[in-house]
Amino acid sequence: MAQRAVWLISREPGTPFCGTVRFSRRYPTVEKRAKVFNGASYVPIPEDGPFLKALLFELRLLDDDEDFIESRDSCSHINKTSVYGLLIGGGELWPVVAFLKNNMIYACVPLVEQTLSPHPPLISISGISQGFELLFGVQDFLSLSQKNDTELNTKLNQLPDLLLQACPFGTLLDANLQNSLDSINFASVTHSQKQPAWKVGTYKGKPQVSISITEKVKSMQYDKQDIADTWQVVGTVTCKCDLEGIMPNVTISLSLPTNGSPLQDILVHPCVTSLDSAILTSSSIDAMDDSAFSGPYKFPLTPPLESFNLCYYTSQVPVPPILGFYQMKEEEIQVKITVNLKLHESVKNNFEFCEAHIPFYNRGPITHVEYKVSFGQLEVFREKSSLVWIIGQKFPKSMEINLSGTVTFGAKSHEKQSFDEICIGGTAYLKLHFRILDYTLTGCYADQHSVQVFASGKPKISTHRKLISSDYYIWNSKAPAPVTYGSLLLSESLCLLSESGEVRNKITSRPMRPSGNSR
Repeated sequence: MAQRAVWLISREPGTPFCGTVRFSRRYPTVEKRAKVFNGASYVPIPEDGPFLKALLFELRLLDDDEDFIESRDSCSHINKTSVYGLLIGGGELWPVVAFLKNNMIYACVPLVEQTLSPHPPLISISGISQGFELLFGVQDFLSLSQKNDTELNTKLNQLPDLLLQACPFGTLLDANLQNSLDSINFASVTHSQKQPAWKVGTYKGKPQVSISITEKVKSMQYDKQDIADTWQVVGTVTCKCDLEGIMPNVTISLSLPTNGSPLQDILVHPCVTSLDSAILTSSSIDAMDDSAFSGPYKFPLTPPLESFNLCYYTSQVPVPPILGFYQMKEEEIQVKITVNLKLHESVKNNFEFCEAHIPFYNRGPITHVEYKVSFGQLEVFREKSSLVWIIGQKFPKSMEINLSGTVTFGAKSHEKQSFDEICIGGTAYLKLHFRILDYTLTGCYADQHSVQVFASGKPKISTHRKLISSDYYIWNSKAPAPVTYGSLLLSESLCLLSESGEVRNKITSRPMRPSGNSR
């Protein structure tokens, strides 16, 4: 489980090379191992220039890259995993883990401890998941409190020293680079037990363990017979272990109810010391995979001092939490809208908040609204040409609510009105925003009594969980709409988890769950 090389590349459209390598690190000892393991299929790590050109070509980020290329752009080569093969020097450099975030490309080449011809299954290569974890750690470090290019350059200059501690000899020890930064000037303390190189000091105080499960649900709903609705759940388990001792051991268990949806595509933090193989082999990429493991999911670990993400996962839940349809018809300067939303009976009817945002792009300001709403209240933002339906904290007993009305617009003002390249004419959407505390869509929970702590003192154990909407769209069924067919981009899905930094839109691009006929 090691990395052969790591790169940070800034995307710079319009420049001769369309990008610049801002940082690169190679691990010669790992490269020697790769040469032995890969045998005749071994391809050496290239210099930065050829690697930059090959990667931008594969990602279609070159300015003049407009031609169709069979080996890269055909339907049989659709990439769903953010793992690429680069043609360099007559050979293929594989696997290359790469993704684009905020005009910065994060890339690495994991070590594969076997021949590369033919390509082994990705799930059998443990270095890939650690490569993602390393890149996400670097991304979090660079984005933390970054305000300008000067701060970015400062952090890039710190990376060589940080990786010496966080990823020595290409082996990831701690993806939280802030820990390594704090340890550089940390006063050394003598202990009877040897202090591990990756851990900065020890905790002194009241022992406590906090476990938080956050699930984000995405959905694209169309209310059309020829287009299947899609949805996806991505979860993050965040932990904070304040325990005395140099190397305290903790075992955290995640459980599911009898009708819970199995967790899949699980990526764990490097502090996890061992793991049941059944946890790692459950994957959502293969539609024929029947290896779903329904738990309990046990994670024995030696926790770092800081808060850390214990694991990420996806799950194929049978239905989305809220089903709905949205209809909009244009009539000169007016539009008529009809909205129906229904909360699924299995979902907890107790929201922290629930709102439906209805934007009207490429139109003038709202001058008049006539509407009828069966529940909640409607707010009108005239200059922004949008409506916000505030549903509140509960659906009614019927679990179903409706909104209908007519919206009249004034003359367009290109300086003030919102423009959107997709939402032209009747193409429009409603976006749901909601949060439910003490609830997860999969049913996943951490039982306080199942947490085992091997350290001095009896810790206080607290658990929390919540469900949050993310990119939850209901499209106008009376007009064309963009369709999601197989995969989500890594930067969108990981992340899922990344608008707030809690969830990263996923370790690999995962297909959204087709619902079939859900209505």
